[in-house]
Amino acid sequence: MLRSGGRVANIRVYLMLARSDRLSIAGSRNGNETSTRKRTLALHFIRHIFVVAITVVTFGATERPECCKAADKIGLFDSQTDVGMPKNPGSASYDAQSESYRVSGSGQNMWFDQDEFHFVWSRIKGDFIISTQAKFLGQGVDPHRKLGCMVRSSLDNNTSHVNAVVHGDGLTSLQFRRTIGGQTEEIKSTLTEADVIQLERKGDKYTMSVARFGQPFVVEQLDNLQLGDEVYVGLFVCSHNADVIEEAVFKNVRITVPVADGFVPYRDYIGSRLETLDVDTGERRVLLNTSKKIEAPNWTRDGKALIYNSEGQLFRYSLDEKRPVEIDTGFADRNNNDHVLSFDGTLLGISHHLQEEGGASVIFTLPATGGTPKRVTEKAPSYLHGWSPDGRSLVYTAERDGEFDIYRIAVDGGEETRLTNAVGLDDGAEYSPDGKYIYFNSARTGTMQIWRMKPDGSDQQQLTHDELNDWFPHVSPDGKRIVFLSFPADIAADDHPFYQHVYLRTMSIDGGDSRVVAYVYGGQGTINVPSWAPDSRHLAFVSNSAGLDEE
Repeated sequence: MLRSGGRVANIRVYLMLARSDRLSIAGSRNGNETSTRKRTLALHFIRHIFVVAITVVTFGATERPECCKAADKIGLFDSQTDVGMPKNPGSASYDAQSESYRVSGSGQNMWFDQDEFHFVWSRIKGDFIISTQAKFLGQGVDPHRKLGCMVRSSLDNNTSHVNAVVHGDGLTSLQFRRTIGGQTEEIKSTLTEADVIQLERKGDKYTMSVARFGQPFVVEQLDNLQLGDEVYVGLFVCSHNADVIEEAVFKNVRITVPVADGFVPYRDYIGSRLETLDVDTGERRVLLNTSKKIEAPNWTRDGKALIYNSEGQLFRYSLDEKRPVEIDTGFADRNNNDHVLSFDGTLLGISHHLQEEGGASVIFTLPATGGTPKRVTEKAPSYLHGWSPDGRSLVYTAERDGEFDIYRIAVDGGEETRLTNAVGLDDGAEYSPDGKYIYFNSARTGTMQIWRMKPDGSDQQQLTHDELNDWFPHVSPDGKRIVFLSFPADIAADDHPFYQHVYLRTMSIDGGDSRVVAYVYGGQGTINVPSWAPDSRHLAFVSNSAGLDEE
């Protein structure tokens, strides 16, 4: 593997000996028994070893060890390499089917003024977010073995860096080195044993967000860490034992480029990922990357396709053929993200911004395969959200006399019936599969929360009671649970903007404790409409990032 016949490996041994003697000398300077003569002899010995090492480099070693070279692209990342000179080389592999990474790493430590570990990385400029769900394989040897997400100025072992790290004993922290050759510092999280890890850069500020899967993030921040505009970003494993190799699995890995400063909502857009989620395990799959804005996937009743909107049109994405085809909606070419399939899957309801109504949203229906839309609501604006299981009624949000409330109307049109009249926005209405309830979100309490009511508008009950702003409840086809979108508390209760850190959460249809099933950069357009698969285990959603390549 080495052109120099193994001489580089010898350099590693020499330098490790030198490092060991240097540390011993440094430690002995504080003792009472160390003489000046002993220190002098030791320094001469180290100098001799260093000269031998340099001689070998000059005359024999023309190439780095294979373990330290940059390899070919691996999944999302440009390359992988060992940082420092670990005794045992690390490795990494990518499984395209599961979209997961297996990373093996050795290394004495990542602390003090130098690091040894295995690194899977890309070079990135500007602001970004790297996130993953990760765990070690096996019991491990050293409790201080480490895995996580890292940002480095270079691949040198003593460079400035920051990492969101989880140790083998559960310690979770934000570790960083401010200068080349400086000492490593640490901000410990109040959370231990995190398995969801996110590291975000905005300018010179770094934010670590960590969670145990199912729970909200715990956040730590570091300001004024200058690593340069272009940095190395990726995943790492360190065994904390030179003789040991540890292995970890990283899934749901995302590198997200957030919206730029100065972004103007509903004028400026970034790219989209069409994803599916296993609600039980949290495992996600990316079906489509696009630089365009796509929103609000419906899962068809036969389970074969997803329907989403983009740039005013509707598209059917075949899960078998893995490509989208535009749906013919006739004159309706300004469709928003409020579109719903009938329970039998034969009809599609859409919300089209009708020019004759001053561009306000009007509800239409048409065959699910495409065709000429038929108008349902005479008044505007009206935004469709739900279809009754018997196929006879639609429920929607409408602005009437300056108030946004939930209304019901026959699928063929006619008089509309107002179902809510509380002060504040009521939105996102959807029938349960048995037709007994309509679930919706309401800001009537000061924060946006999930509610339900009988189909006639009676018996309105609040189901969530927390500081987050909860939107768009969708009931699983088996009628057992709902999924909904949660915005941070600092977002206005009546707003659901694009490009935020949001959660997808689930809970029982009767309320109770909720569980985070996805940590997403998205918001408006992520799950505005029913998106469960027929199996009641999977659902479709949209996340966002700038810089996505077209597929």
